[in-house]
Amino acid sequence: MLKGIDPLLTPQLLQVLAEMGHGDEIIVADANFTAASLGIGPDGRRKPIIHLPGAGIQRTAQALLSLLPLDAAVTQPIAYMKVCDTPDGYRSRLQREVIALIETDGHAHGEQCEAVERFAFYDRVRTAFAIVLTGDLQPYGNFLFKKGVIGEALDA
Repeated sequence: MLKGIDPLLTPQLLQVLAEMGHGDEIIVADANFTAASLGIGPDGRRKPIIHLPGAGIQRTAQALLSLLPLDAAVTQPIAYMKVCDTPDGYRSRLQREVIALIETDGHAHGEQCEAVERFAFYDRVRTAFAIVLTGDLQPYGNFLFKKGVIGEALDA
């Protein structure tokens, strides 16, 4: 255990977060997610898959974002899988709860969260840095977070 670090963040997950660079993306996925097959990148490299079977999407996102800065250089550093056959703007209960948490904790605004069609989301997963597979049983509970930077202001 370390002081000031959420206990849900395992040593493997902390290592992944530390190794990610600016612009790298990490997936937080539900228990139904096809992590094993999508966990192989276009270069044939197997990306880290971190299992958190006792945790849900919302709790995992909260822990992850306690350390992960979001990319301020892009309009939408957060994406979530659009529920198939639903109108634009539709968000499941879980998606609404996670986005509300992100807003309440001051990480981003709702408009910075992009709904991405299922197969387009899979394409982004293929180039992501890592996948965190939770035990959440809510379908379409998949989020992508793009890492930003922590640093001092540029000299003028």
